[in-house]
Amino acid sequence: MPRLSESEVDELFNERGHLARIATVDADGMPRVVPLWFIVDERRLYFTPRQPALIWKNLQRDPRLGISIDEAEHPWRKVTIQGEAEVVHEPGQDDEWREMYRAIARRYVPEVAANEYVDGTDDQPRALCAVDLDAVSTTMTTWRMPRKGEDIRGVWHQRYYEPGTRWADR
Repeated sequence: MPRLSESEVDELFNERGHLARIATVDADGMPRVVPLWFIVDERRLYFTPRQPALIWKNLQRDPRLGISIDEAEHPWRKVTIQGEAEVVHEPGQDDEWREMYRAIARRYVPEVAANEYVDGTDDQPRALCAVDLDAVSTTMTTWRMPRKGEDIRGVWHQRYYEPGTRWADR
C-alpha cells in the first residue's frame, strides 16, 4: 500500500472530526483503547485525559501508548503511532492551557458549542498530554489505498503475502 506523504499526514491530522484512538495498558495487563479528540501543533499530538479516567491512570503508571487515526472513506488514510506520552500539564492546571483545549474542541464542534463545552466543564480537571511525533522513541506508520490511476495490484505490505505467491517475491 502506498505510504502517506508528509503533506498527506499533515492534511489528515488537520482535518476536522478524526478521532485519535489511544491505547494504553490497564494495571491487570489488559489493553484499553479510548477514542479522544486531539490536535497536532508543531509536530506534537496533544490530547486531554480527564483526571478520573482509566487512560490517565494508565499513563501515570506507564507512559507508553499506541494511537490510531484513520478515515472511513476512500482512500482510507491510516496512521499508527507508538510512543510515549509526555504530561505537559497535570490535572488542575487547566487554566494554564484552556485556550489549547478550546482549539481542540473547535476541531470537532462549531466555535459556540466548543466554548460552551469548555466553559461548562471547566470544573472537571484534565491533563494535557503530548506525543512528540519526531522523537527517536516514536514510530509512525502510514498507508492508504491506491488512488485512481495508481496500481491496485500488490498493494499490501510484503509480510501479508503468502510465500511463493506471485506478489510475495516482489
